[in-house]
Amino acid sequence: MTNEVVSAAMLAIGDELLSGRTKDKNIGHLADILTAVGIDLKEVRIVPDEEDRIVDALNALRGAYDYVFTSGGIGPTHDDITADAVSKAFGVPCEHDAKAMQLMGDNYAARGMEFTESRQRMARMPRGSVHIDNPVSTAPGFNIGNVYVMAGVPSIFQAMLDNVIPTLRVGKQLLSRSVNCPFGEGTIAIPLRDIQAAHPDTIIGSYPKYENNRFSTELVVRARDENKLAAAEQAVRAMVEHLASAKQI
Repeated sequence: MTNEVVSAAMLAIGDELLSGRTKDKNIGHLADILTAVGIDLKEVRIVPDEEDRIVDALNALRGAYDYVFTSGGIGPTHDDITADAVSKAFGVPCEHDAKAMQLMGDNYAARGMEFTESRQRMARMPRGSVHIDNPVSTAPGFNIGNVYVMAGVPSIFQAMLDNVIPTLRVGKQLLSRSVNCPFGEGTIAIPLRDIQAAHPDTIIGSYPKYENNRFSTELVVRARDENKLAAAEQAVRAMVEHLASAKQI
């Protein structure tokens, strides 16, 4: 681990996400895991099952961030086109991978099931890809360049991600402190802006709440340096105490 910032983006693929038929669970899980290991998730995009849209989004993201993680679109049906789109983005053929064909063929044979043409689609990936093992259902994801392509089914996505994380370069983790503030954002906006300006190496977020007919705010201070975090936290607490002493509650 170093002091550098390592960045990432996620590309979630599927018409079902945009229609609301499927409620995404992978974005939050990825964010939790990356934050824990010291990788900043900077951007998330959701695109339909349209090759050109996937290619455009992937090329934009992989050029802007250290890592890109995708979910969805690597199944056996006609609308599972992620492998084709990633191949197009990298300018390489999409082909049946010999190792994947062997793994999946053996798996279906052991279950007494036919390894049909549709199922063989799940063994297709860009030439030169490296497998991402799938301990849940065998069909692998793949890594090419700084792009990691994984299934959309949450249990499989999570299992694949567990295999990917140990291979990644990580940065210094963001530290955080929370301060409960009994005032709404309208009251604290200006002094909080001034505190943020005075502590540029921190990130100060405000998260409003409305309970018991009263507005309040949770203030979260984040930084990679403990001393800078403590200084900003102290300033935020002093602001809250000053407002309270002025009886603005």
